[in-house]
Amino acid sequence: MPEPDTSHDRSRSHRPPSDELVLAAIERAALHRARDTPAVPVWSIIEHLGLSRRSAGARQVRIRLEQMTAAGDLYSRRNRGVVTWELTGAGRRRLSAARLSGQGQPLPESPQNLAWRRAQTAAACEVERFRRELGDRLGAALDLLAADPPAHSDRWLALGEHLHRDTRRLASAMHCLHEWSEPHDDRSDIDDHSEPGDERLETSERARVRARRVGRRNLHLWDNDPGDVD
Repeated sequence: MPEPDTSHDRSRSHRPPSDELVLAAIERAALHRARDTPAVPVWSIIEHLGLSRRSAGARQVRIRLEQMTAAGDLYSRRNRGVVTWELTGAGRRRLSAARLSGQGQPLPESPQNLAWRRAQTAAACEVERFRRELGDRLGAALDLLAADPPAHSDRWLALGEHLHRDTRRLASAMHCLHEWSEPHDDRSDIDDHSEPGDERLETSERARVRARRVGRRNLHLWDNDPGDVD
């Protein structure tokens, strides 16, 4: 994949993002949230600008949002107690004009593309270890099957927890590495747990299959260790 544009990242600590870049961030944040409203909260705007929430740049963005709302480029409202912003017609025209004139700055890498890239890297680093540890666990299961006298049921229950963890994290790594396509900036990349061919399954089976896919992009679950099995 091409390297993300970092020229904006290097300079954003020295000057606040332009109004046009803030407008572009709001537009992209709305697309990627996949909600029924184009309104987005400030934390999402700051995230799409590649800024830390507590940075000086983020504080400048909050000030600019109020100023741009007063100028008519943005519309602000509360959504369930959270202040959100969306582009007005004037704001969209201003953003389009900047792009047509070639003056629009590129946004930094989107949060969803960053998540995909990090998952790809992590999966590539860990998949062989996951394979090896699952193989070792399956060997332990074979040893328990051959045990004489038979192994205590507690050993089997504990091993089952490990096998469940090991198979799920290997499946997650394989999905991240081979099945999760690089996101596009023009649409949301939210995992709906569906795959081509699901429509051929019976309704109950389709529900079970999709339920098993929940969390397959959650790298934090890779660290969930049920404990040691002797």
